Amino acid sequence: MKNTDTNTLHKKPRLVVLGAGESGVGAAVLGVKQGFDVFVSDGSAIRDIYKKGLQDWGIPYEESEHSIEKILAADLVIKSPGIPEKAPAVKALKEQGVPVIGEIEFAGRYTNAKTVCITGSNGKSTTTMLTYHIMKKAGLNVGLAGNIGKSFALQVATEEYDVYVLEVSSFMLDDMYNFRADIAVLLNITPDHLDRYDYNMENYVNSKFRITRNQHVDDVFIYCKDDPETVKALAGKEITATKYPFSLTEEVQYGAYVNEQKEIIITLPNQEKFIMSINDLALQGKHNVYNNMASGIVAKVWELRNESIRESMGDFVNIPHRLEHVTKISGIEFINDSKATNVNSVWYALESLPGKIVLIMGGVDKGNDYSMLRELVQSKVRGIVCLGKDNRNIHNAFEEDTEVIVNTQTMSEAVQIAYHIAQKGDTVLLSPACASFDLFKNYEDRGDQFKAAVREL
Repeated sequence: MKNTDTNTLHKKPRLVVLGAGESGVGAAVLGVKQGFDVFVSDGSAIRDIYKKGLQDWGIPYEESEHSIEKILAADLVIKSPGIPEKAPAVKALKEQGVPVIGEIEFAGRYTNAKTVCITGSNGKSTTTMLTYHIMKKAGLNVGLAGNIGKSFALQVATEEYDVYVLEVSSFMLDDMYNFRADIAVLLNITPDHLDRYDYNMENYVNSKFRITRNQHVDDVFIYCKDDPETVKALAGKEITATKYPFSLTEEVQYGAYVNEQKEIIITLPNQEKFIMSINDLALQGKHNVYNNMASGIVAKVWELRNESIRESMGDFVNIPHRLEHVTKISGIEFINDSKATNVNSVWYALESLPGKIVLIMGGVDKGNDYSMLRELVQSKVRGIVCLGKDNRNIHNAFEEDTEVIVNTQTMSEAVQIAYHIAQKGDTVLLSPACASFDLFKNYEDRGDQFKAAVREL
């Protein structure tokens, strides 16, 4: 008969992490610090930087395979947001009753820090960075995480912040159950990733509204009153948090709006009114007025000084790959908007740029409906340069709306052709409307290759 020693009685709970990217490695490190027996499994090759992180912490891992028996031995599983519910390993875990959660949910269990969570189909990276910039500049001990920067779990494991600003995608929200946002921001909802939601818009909308899950009456929900999908869904939901809308089209009692003098007005109960001309914002364009209003409400909820908020909104520098100015050659402006991976982001880019545009677009089409771009393409786009393995949908959508549509297979070729189509005073805009995985590692790689190709002209 075997001896049962005390170590067996106090066996560490087994944590399996699926996916060894930023969020997965962060979750694994936090798991080790919280006393779990951790194993990491990635179906693809693990990047060297993440492999080193696992090795430094002595965390066992496998790559380019999923050993199902090792995964099913878990007491708890954290999956990468990129792994769908329909993946065989996830289905097997659910059938066995093993809880499967996301990194944000896991990290939230081990911190008492306040959280500002920002989601939306468009603008969430910019708004997250802007909110973080405002809070940091005001002297708060603030961390930046989620879909941006270092993972939330890694920061909870190795840093000590009072508040986190988290960019949260719908995929992340799907894996959050008991997590609660102190301040939740929903910027907008437009069709995106519908392939992940059975091509059902209602499923996607419900996913976005998970940001309000578990909120109390003392929490805050900030939303766009001009966004039809948000307003429609809001009518059928019971939200206990205090609601602050923002709008470009109508005055609101509490929240933010733009007056006839083109000033942002933010009013919260028992606080001094905030006023700032939209001409003084560092980020221009209609969509950025929305982003600034959302960030401004967060800052006022935190009771930051108007002067400090104004200064931060006036000196903020936008993130790379989002309407990023690259250079000007022969009077032609080159703009890198590689982060625009859906149609609505491209609409925002076209709407905010002056003059004629040569548009570089294409990639992995996620079931895009390009019809919303038609009017802007007709009025502003001189030509479209397609960059991707399959561009039929783009041709079908725009062949009657612009004089030139050409196919290319490399970034260098796309940039050279766009440069030849463009005229002095035009803008060459990389704004793909699609995912990047057919020709590039990710949208950052695509944007970096664009910038490199422009500099070689």
